[in-house]
Amino acid sequence: MDPLDLREAIPALDEITYLNTGAASPAPRPVVEAVTDCVEHHQYVAPAAEGMYPALFAAFDDARETVAEFLGADPDEIALTRSTADGINRIATALPWQAGDVVVRTDCEHPAGILPWERLADRHGVETRVVETIRGRLDRDGLASALDGADLLCLSSITWNYGTRLPIAEIVEMAHDAGARVLVDAVQSPGQTTVDLDAWGADFVVGAGHKWLLGPWGAGFLYVADDATAALEPQRVGYRSVADPNDLEKGFAAGARRLEVGTASPTPHAGLMAAIECLDSIGFNTIEGRIERLTDRLKRSLDDDALLSPREYESGLVTVDVDDPDATVERLAAEDIRVRSIPSPEAIRVSVHAFNTAEDVDRLLSAL
Repeated sequence: MDPLDLREAIPALDEITYLNTGAASPAPRPVVEAVTDCVEHHQYVAPAAEGMYPALFAAFDDARETVAEFLGADPDEIALTRSTADGINRIATALPWQAGDVVVRTDCEHPAGILPWERLADRHGVETRVVETIRGRLDRDGLASALDGADLLCLSSITWNYGTRLPIAEIVEMAHDAGARVLVDAVQSPGQTTVDLDAWGADFVVGAGHKWLLGPWGAGFLYVADDATAALEPQRVGYRSVADPNDLEKGFAAGARRLEVGTASPTPHAGLMAAIECLDSIGFNTIEGRIERLTDRLKRSLDDDALLSPREYESGLVTVDVDDPDATVERLAAEDIRVRSIPSPEAIRVSVHAFNTAEDVDRLLSAL
């Protein structure tokens, strides 16, 4: 498959110019077909064959192995979740917090990476330190100061509001040297760039499939490094999270599975597996190269005052200053062009994926 084949496989693109993948993306036909096949097997075939629960467990095992291989992890280091926010909350509620503990985050975090720490402040007296950035650029000295005495650093691999790519491996090393664990919100990375968890060295990494991976909603994933598992004391418990459902004294399940609780639909993750296979058939070097060329085309026509993202390529997220972002989004939608507004900075954000074309970019520029 090549990027234009991918475009042909996404029916929604017949109707609109879609430049909002950083929020969510329409799925290609193979993904929807995988979801449908999973539902049909689970409801029509499994009751009279292997059984519905064995079919469920097999589907979860397949999904966990696929995600693990995709991220370069061990299946025992992967928990299946519903979303990025769900994954962050599972970590936030499983760490043993005490009053005076410190969480550090940047000022470029999505609400999913802000609200759980505000809740911990209310419930446990946890302090949150915010490291300010300049258009998504971290100041190393400011970060080092904030990490002094900190317990956890939460940050994004690619900032959702500027599209800057943070040097995660370097930052993780700084945090670990300061005695802090690291939670990475990686939802803007998989699907548009290669993710190397081993190189990152983070303790926890969360993501989801409905953005750049072109998967269905509800297919989240959470990585827990093997040596970080023992630190987790889950507050929610179910038959999937324990070693023996009939004897809690035998403890939690090994690895990240202790963060999975009970019965859930296997269909979103069946779609996620198909989405990963679909993109892998194109090749991520091809995908990233195409995204870079298209974002360069867009940026060449934006002056420095309008372009709030880096001039040089870092991701497919391009933030543009306009007079009235919400009105601009509505006006573009009336012309069948989909982008979104963001609150900080007040701007519109364009997301360019490999299924987009030069004509898509030119159409947006003409409309702007």
